[in-house]
Formats: sequence, C-alpha cells, structure tokens
Amino acid sequence: MVATRAGTGHPRTRKRALKKRTLKKALRAYWRQYLAISPFYVLFAVFMLGPVLFSLFLAFHKWDGLGPMEFVGLQNFRFMVKDSLFWQSLTNTFAIWFLSTIPMLLLALVLAAMLNSSVRFGGFYRVAYFIPNVTSIVAIAIFFGSVFANQVGLVNVVLQWLHVGTVGWLTDSFAIKLVISALITWQWTGYNAIIYLAGMQAISSELYEAARIDGAGPVKCFLKITLPLLRPVILFTVIMSAIGGMQTFTEPQVLFGTVDATNPDTGGPGHAGLTTVLYLYREAFNFNQLGYGAAIAWALFLVILLFTVINWRLIAGSGRRDR
Repeated sequence: MVATRAGTGHPRTRKRALKKRTLKKALRAYWRQYLAISPFYVLFAVFMLGPVLFSLFLAFHKWDGLGPMEFVGLQNFRFMVKDSLFWQSLTNTFAIWFLSTIPMLLLALVLAAMLNSSVRFGGFYRVAYFIPNVTSIVAIAIFFGSVFANQVGLVNVVLQWLHVGTVGWLTDSFAIKLVISALITWQWTGYNAIIYLAGMQAISSELYEAARIDGAGPVKCFLKITLPLLRPVILFTVIMSAIGGMQTFTEPQVLFGTVDATNPDTGGPGHAGLTTVLYLYREAFNFNQLGYGAAIAWALFLVILLFTVINWRLIAGSGRRDR
C-alpha cells in the first residue's frame, strides 16, 4: 500500500501529470513555432476578443463614450424589449433576408447547373458572375440608388415607356425592402453559384451515367442526384446567408443615409429600411448610447444564433427524412 501511494497515485492524477509533462516538452521543442504565430493571437485578443468581452461588459452600463460609466444592470435590455423601433428593425431585417435569400439561392442553383454543363466560355462566365461580390458595396448601393430613383431612375423611365406607371422605390415601405433585397441578390448570387458549382463538380460522373442508362433525363438527374448530394453545400449557403442577412448594414445606410440631414441612418421614410445593425449604429454613434448599442448587438447575436440553429435543424432534418 505504501509503494502504491508513493509511486503511481490516482489515475486522474497520473493523467494530469502526463499532460503537464507533454505540454512542457511541446513548449520546449516548438517554442520558436509558437513565437512565430503568436502575433496573430495577440492581435486577435486585442482587436477581436477584447472588444467582444468589453461590449458584453458595456451592455450592462450607460455610457456616452466620454463621461463616467454608470452601471444599470438589465435596464438596457428591459428598454429594448419595450422599444418598438427595435422590433421594427428586427422585422425589417427578417423581411429583407427572406426577400433576398430565396431568389438568390434559387438563381445560384440554376447558374451553377448551367455552368456545370458543357457550356462555352465557362471560365469567363464564372469570373463575370463573381465580379459583383468583389465590387465595392458602397459603389453598388450608389448605383442602385440611381437606378431606382423615384423621378429619373432607369427603372421608372422604363415603366413610363411601357405605360405602366412609376413606383416610389425609395419612399414606399415595401418597395424599399425590394430595392435592398435586389441589391443583396445581385451581389451574392454569383458567389453562391461558385460554391454550388464546386459541390456539383465533386459529385461522381458515374452516378449520372448510371441514371442515364436507366432512362433518367436531366431534370430527374438534378432532382434525384444533384440536390440530395448537394444538401450539405446548400445547408452551408443557407446558414451563411442567414448570418450575413441578419447583419445587413451598408446597403440601407448608403441608400438612405442622407435622407435626413439632422438625423441620418433612419433607414428611409417610415424607417422601412432600418435594419437591426443600422439601428445599433444609430443608437450607439449618432445618439451616443453605447451601452444600449452593445445590448442590441448581443440581442442580435442571440437572434442570429437561434435563427442559424433553426435553419440547420430544418435542412438537416429534411435530409434525414429523405433517407
């Protein structure tokens, strides 16, 4: 008994001691490598992790950015629950996400299927479809603002030429959401098409050959082979679109940032284009309510997390039922 107590000890204690010795050996052997990659972690801690933790701390305080902080507990969150403008911004964000994501992903699937076939100048089309994604979003928003202008916009000029009548694209509540959704769709369709194309090219051609021998046509091959095997890629694009759509900011900010010179960043007439991130920016940096802005940021984080989990459950669950 004395030998056992003095020798090896409890198994958990032995595991901890072994881990410590292994860690020390690794540090002694690879300290140069760890030192080489340490700038990334230092910068990440200073400019990413630090601000995130500070924003959580700030959400429980009232602060204008200059004066002393005042601890208010859950007061920011209580006010947010009763804030009708916050709920309107959240509703606008969901509406814009819905109006942009569904057509965007459907168009991306169609474009990817066309590029996956033996089309001439395929490389040129891939680059052309991807260009909107690398174009400055500010330039795109200014361009769309000109195209959809109420009086002299190209869209309304064409509608007048067709004797249909003009639309107040930048004044009507629903039309504002359509313009922002069209902008997002135009920018991100090519990006998602390239992702879908990569997934389609990873599918074995033997599956399609066997299906053709059995008499399956192109449509049946797409529905029975391509879509089921592309489900993980579709899940990825839906989740990324949900995360990106919930953070829509630049589009309404550029389109409607100068509508009201004394109080910009309102999202246009009637706050129809006011997204949650734009509202966060407005409260924090226009009204200097940094604590309330931090509370909105964390509420939006929880909404994105919940929304992502729901999307993942729906698509992954439908995939399991199909099997």
